[in-house]
Amino acid sequence: MNWIYLLLAGLFEVVWATTMKMSHGFTKLNFTIMTIVGMIVSFALLAQATKTLPLSLAYPIWTGIGAVGSIIAGVILFGDKISLLTWLFIVLLLISIIGIKASA
Repeated sequence: MNWIYLLLAGLFEVVWATTMKMSHGFTKLNFTIMTIVGMIVSFALLAQATKTLPLSLAYPIWTGIGAVGSIIAGVILFGDKISLLTWLFIVLLLISIIGIKASA
C-alpha cells in the first residue's frame, strides 16, 4: 500500500507544479488554491509512504515521478519544446527510478 501512496504523492507533485504555473505567480486564486491543496496532499502521501519505506528510496522516486510528470505536462499543456538529447536524459531518469525500485 505504501508504494501506492508514493505513486500518488508523485502524481500530486505534478498537479501542484502544473497548477503553480497556471496560477501565474499566485495571481489566479483558483489555481493558487489547487497548488496548495496539491502540495498538502503530495506531502501527506509522501509522509505516509515513508512510515515504512526508507527515505533513501522514497524521496528519489517521489521527485523522479514529479520531474518526469512535470516535463510531460509542460510538453502537453504548455507546448514546451524538448530536444532529443533532453528526451534521452528523461529516459535515463525513468530507468534510474525503475532501477532504484528494483534494487530495493
